[in-house]
Amino acid sequence: MDPTVLQITWFALFCVLIVGYAILDGFDLGVGILSLFNRSDGERRLYVNAVAPVWDGNEVWFLTAGGALFAAFPPVYATVFSGFYLAMMLVLLGLVLRAVSMEFRGKVESLAWRRFWDRAFGVGSFLPALLFGVAVGNVLRGVPLNDDGEYLLGFLDLLNPFSLVCGFLGLFMILTQGALYMAVKSDGDLRARMLGIATRTWMAWVVLFVLATLYGIFDAAHLYEGTARSPLFWLLFLGLLGSVLWLPVAIRGDQALRAFLASSLGVGTMIGVAAVALYPNLLPATNDPSHSLTVANASSTPATLSAMLIIALIGMPLVIGYTVFIYRVFRGKVVLDADSY
Repeated sequence: MDPTVLQITWFALFCVLIVGYAILDGFDLGVGILSLFNRSDGERRLYVNAVAPVWDGNEVWFLTAGGALFAAFPPVYATVFSGFYLAMMLVLLGLVLRAVSMEFRGKVESLAWRRFWDRAFGVGSFLPALLFGVAVGNVLRGVPLNDDGEYLLGFLDLLNPFSLVCGFLGLFMILTQGALYMAVKSDGDLRARMLGIATRTWMAWVVLFVLATLYGIFDAAHLYEGTARSPLFWLLFLGLLGSVLWLPVAIRGDQALRAFLASSLGVGTMIGVAAVALYPNLLPATNDPSHSLTVANASSTPATLSAMLIIALIGMPLVIGYTVFIYRVFRGKVVLDADSY
């Protein structure tokens, strides 16, 4: 059964939402992780205030993507959120820790108090950054499903080598985003250090991407079936290659914003390449391909998809407009004052 235009449209829309979340929330997760390696209380405050005005708006993309998955492909939503339940709870724990830490760190005039919440800010950023990549790795590789589309194994089975490589790939991708964002938002020694860190995390990102690609040939061969015949795949791959090569050039030229844009393009095109390789599957079944959840067999009814598309066409411009407005208002370097966190 071939997917309909509506089903393909919703697959593409879901991918756009994931890309938006990965780019936007990726950098503030990266900033949070990097704060763990800074011992200066004043500089850790800069990390928090660099993302404080925008992190909650970035989370909207995650919530919207979850809502889109629930509305358009409910069997996939049910399988992923039940089968990956413990991993999802750890992700939510991290997101809650990150949000609470920003609000609580300045409530008591105590260095020990601030250090505790700064560590919570870092750990709360690390958990989602790693586990999102592990989850994506399992989606790409596939998981064993029964004929009802239910996940058959447990949490530890999700920690397979391919998915762990994808987890660390996502982690270093996010660290690159975070370092470049902090370079954009800071000056002097901190900016120089962030550009240096971005260079090293970029190299790890490239190495892990190559490793995941090669490992996937043996552990996720279905991703390569017919992929090379897709013009969209090659378009996205060239975009990924160009952005990855442009990024270190921009860093060496001390062009932090351009490097950040290159990194963002790399994130978006890498997810696009993965989506094209996965299509038409949404969650492949490793034990029996006939049990796989696909764009065609796991979607809602045409009436539901049509109604939700109208809502999306109204709501998405609002989300994009809000995002643009917030980043315009809070553009420029981080300046600490009495009202800062």
